[in-house]
Amino acid sequence: MENRFSYKEWLSKYNLDIKLFNSYDFLVTDVIPLRKVFILLTDKGNKILKKIDYTKEDLYFIVYGIDYLTNNGFDRIINFYRNNMGHITTVWKDSTYVVMDLIEGRECEYNNPLDINIAVRSLAEMHEASRDIGFSKDCSRFKGFKLINSYKEKLQDLENMKTMALSYKNKNEFHEIFLTHVDYFLERMKKSIEVLEKSPYMELCKVKNNFILCHHDLAYHNILIKDNKGYFIDFDYSIIDLRVHDICNFINKTTKNSCYDFNMLNQIIKEYNSISPISKEEYEVLHGMLLFPEGFYSISRDYFYRKKLWKFNSYLYKIQKKSARYRGKTRYGRNIQKNLYVGYTLAPPRM
Repeated sequence: MENRFSYKEWLSKYNLDIKLFNSYDFLVTDVIPLRKVFILLTDKGNKILKKIDYTKEDLYFIVYGIDYLTNNGFDRIINFYRNNMGHITTVWKDSTYVVMDLIEGRECEYNNPLDINIAVRSLAEMHEASRDIGFSKDCSRFKGFKLINSYKEKLQDLENMKTMALSYKNKNEFHEIFLTHVDYFLERMKKSIEVLEKSPYMELCKVKNNFILCHHDLAYHNILIKDNKGYFIDFDYSIIDLRVHDICNFINKTTKNSCYDFNMLNQIIKEYNSISPISKEEYEVLHGMLLFPEGFYSISRDYFYRKKLWKFNSYLYKIQKKSARYRGKTRYGRNIQKNLYVGYTLAPPRM
């Protein structure tokens, strides 16, 4: 429900006009809304019209990353369509738009093990294609060396939310659920930070070649399946980081629907390793990242700081779901600690 509401609000900000479409060399025959974009049916194939609100520097980074992947042989990604002036962006009524060729595929289903296998192999192939990508450490999208401090800031942030919730005289159901579980998740955060501080995270960050282009938003609808291959769209949040960032993100997205099935994690790691083996040092960092309760932190932050245009019942549903899953994630975490990947000889992370 909240997604439909937020999509409707976002789409209402578009200024659709024939004069906007006249900036391109195609003829639009129909316009169809889809999430936060519009599908354009044209005489030159189906396109995606997207209103963007990030800076030119962010756009340059996204275009640079996409071009780098394409030039290195990985073309299963979005492709920007230039306007009549040869530009990627078109400004219309104080808004900036981009047009992309539509990839005719279906959304990846994270409940389907075959789709997951295709997606994770494709992710590994994309990571390999981004090897040796150039970057500046001063770029806002460079995330090297920052993970542990970021987790510490989130830990402090969650502690502040706990203080806020305790201070309310009239607590609602969200506050009660939050306070019931917050201490557990605070301990999980501390454990994650402890594992990462003992891991070779900082050493990995000192090696430039360890950094790749991470997609950073591996939701099921950002991976399309076509001809048994994975295609990636929406690089809006892409960053430069260690590849375990994306691997952790993918594992969290896919295993949450299976109550954090450890066998599924093993299968994901096996498929990724079939394309690009993960090192022992990377496993140790991945262990620490998987322990971090990003989901509980995010929904709590969104509620207390009103980051999303959701109704109360939507927030309540989400925190109930996040909290109900935590016992399964606890067993999952213990399995990770004992042996992150069954089938490989791997010493447990240093504790």
